[in-house]
Amino acid sequence: MTEQAQTRWHIVQIEGGQCQIVTESDLATLTSNTHQKTWGPFDSQGEAIARRVGLIRAGKCQPM
Repeated sequence: MTEQAQTRWHIVQIEGGQCQIVTESDLATLTSNTHQKTWGPFDSQGEAIARRVGLIRAGKCQPM
């Protein structure tokens, strides 16, 4: 049986307060200077999108 690599998703707050959804591998390439906060990991992109909407409604992220 072959194991499939499971993609994990994170929400990253970038300059200006906007939040973007990135994969775990993309998160590793970002430097700490370009993002302020991170949330996650999330098992699916849909879950990360739903959490980002919640962060926008809570005032923690600016809409894009």
